Amino acid sequence: MTPLTDNRSQLGEGAFWHPERAEFFWFDITGRTFHGPARTWVFTEMCSAAGWVDRDRLLIASESQLFVLDLTTGAQAPVCDLPGDYALRSNDGRADRQGGFWIGTMGKDAEPGAGAIWRFYRGELRRLYSDITIPNAICFAPDGRAACFTDTVTGKVLRVGLDAQGWPVGQPECWLDLRPEGLNPDGAVVDAEGCVWIAQWGAGRVAAYAPDGRFLRAVEFPAPHTSCPAFGGADLSDLYCTTAREGRDPPGPFDGATFCATGVGRGLPEPRVVLEGA
Repeated sequence: MTPLTDNRSQLGEGAFWHPERAEFFWFDITGRTFHGPARTWVFTEMCSAAGWVDRDRLLIASESQLFVLDLTTGAQAPVCDLPGDYALRSNDGRADRQGGFWIGTMGKDAEPGAGAIWRFYRGELRRLYSDITIPNAICFAPDGRAACFTDTVTGKVLRVGLDAQGWPVGQPECWLDLRPEGLNPDGAVVDAEGCVWIAQWGAGRVAAYAPDGRFLRAVEFPAPHTSCPAFGGADLSDLYCTTAREGRDPPGPFDGATFCATGVGRGLPEPRVVLEGA
């Protein structure tokens, strides 16, 4: 499998297909860069995840805030702060079906329990879950009535119901336990059938699980630290995946590359993030 570009990320994350631009983007968190098809943006803080506001604007999560990036001018406009010690950074995040945006925070050295999962919705930022070490696998059922997420160090992917506005209802329950296989859940995305595709750090693959948690299949990538998948392409059948050089000593030739496996499944368009007053 050939990498998309010659770029190698120290910590690839935030794989994202923009449905209106029909373009793929991704982050190198610790490299403080954001990559698109024709341009790379360099930030002063580590950034990790994005959601689209309109054709030219993205909501982006950094160490300390959510901000809007104009893809045409490069202008940045603050939206809200991410509360906490600036020894934290953002990690996995994704827009939900109701127009909200979920983002996980964590310690820069993955300090146990230092992080949290937050939701931004129409101008309000609310902390949903605390005592998180490495937040990942944030994704949403096709009908918007359930969310999945994980704290990677636990090896368990949790599932929680959502109300009509996208807020959690009840307590999260274990939906998938990967501990018996020694697998580490990282970023995830849901396809049109409600199957969850999970990058598994250290295993060099993205694995698909049915809505009831049954293993279906895995797509292998030539770099062990697969980190975040996204469906894209003209018919959303291509599976993009970021990887990382972090923790690879010495790194291999494909570590940190971003890949695209064609004709893998049938994805869903990423939902639009609704800002306050929009």
